[in-house]
Amino acid sequence: MRHVLLATACLLALSAGAARADDGAVQSPELSSHQCGLSTPYNVQVDGGGVWLYRHDGVPKEIFFHDGTLSVDRQVQAVSDADARRLRTMEDEARALMPQVADVARGSVDITFDALSGVMRAMTGSERKARKVDRHRKQALAQIDGSLGKGRWDQDVFGGDFERNVERVVEDMTGSLTRSVLWAVFTGRAGKLEARADKLDAEMDELLEARTAELERRAQGLCTHVVALRGQQDALEYRYRGEPLVMLEPETPPARSVASNGDTGHDAIAVDEP
Repeated sequence: MRHVLLATACLLALSAGAARADDGAVQSPELSSHQCGLSTPYNVQVDGGGVWLYRHDGVPKEIFFHDGTLSVDRQVQAVSDADARRLRTMEDEARALMPQVADVARGSVDITFDALSGVMRAMTGSERKARKVDRHRKQALAQIDGSLGKGRWDQDVFGGDFERNVERVVEDMTGSLTRSVLWAVFTGRAGKLEARADKLDAEMDELLEARTAELERRAQGLCTHVVALRGQQDALEYRYRGEPLVMLEPETPPARSVASNGDTGHDAIAVDEP
């Protein structure tokens, strides 16, 4: 039973993008759209025709700009020469940003599925089962290539749906892995399984730690473009219904819960992850 729990724990940890480490040093890559402290309520399409932001709820529903022109809810707006320059800069920044976001997303998928296939290969000794994981990798990469790779950021695709797809892969793997582990225990190969588990722990640390740190560095570098976009947006003289036009906005602070910390007179604050 200890071996079953160990194998399952490995998969559950990897489903969050991190290998189990005794000192907790190996963390999952922080690659969410909230990393730069800014977010957008819009879906975004960036291509040679310009930048298009659209959503189903809220106003305005659509914003489009290209070569210094601005359209809001399909109505061309009058803008100053200074704003036209700012809009061109925003378009250039958005066009530079999107392929870099796609590359980071691909890197995140590769790290996750390298780890998952590594667990499957090491714990079952089955190349066939490891290749099955790689088929899911191809599907995830195809999803990125068909969206971000074409300059499109879709809130639905890269929100909970994408994470749930990875979780389903992990759940399928957990069932297969548990059956393999039980078979090894019942056939008297528990010692070999233990050796595999020890080796796996070291390999996963080596596999993920350096690559995750590099990917986080690249993801953080994207914030340069995001902050530049926000700066140009905030400088726009144009007003929508008397208010600044908001495409990027500060991320809402996470909810916090406060619990008493004994008699020390201080509060222990737990911050919920976004």
